[in-house]
Amino acid sequence: MRPVDKKGESAVYQRVVLKNASPYHYMKVCLVLEDETTRLSAVDFKQFIITGLKSLFGEVGAALNFDLLKYNEETLSATLRVYSRGLVKLWSSLTLLGSYQNQACAFRVLQVSPFLLALTGNSRELQLD
Repeated sequence: MRPVDKKGESAVYQRVVLKNASPYHYMKVCLVLEDETTRLSAVDFKQFIITGLKSLFGEVGAALNFDLLKYNEETLSATLRVYSRGLVKLWSSLTLLGSYQNQACAFRVLQVSPFLLALTGNSRELQLD
């Protein structure tokens, strides 16, 4: 039995499911270095990520568009924006980066979301009074 609208005609419903409406994904990342006193500028940080993309995916990977939206030089943490279709490439290249200027390092991906607002808070760090 089909639903009937106010005019007595049968109504037609269409179910629409959007897989991902957002064109971008946002990542909150942190670089952990063996020598904790080492500091990178925002330009060096982005160039290091591009080097990782190039080593894993070649010249095509190095051309992946991503933006460094926010960077903290003291904590070596950043907020990155990447097109959703390039998220897996960026994430995998960050995971496989293991050295910076002959010292061990690792990227920690802290949060990922298609919504920038979701990165403003972290429920794991929430402290209730």
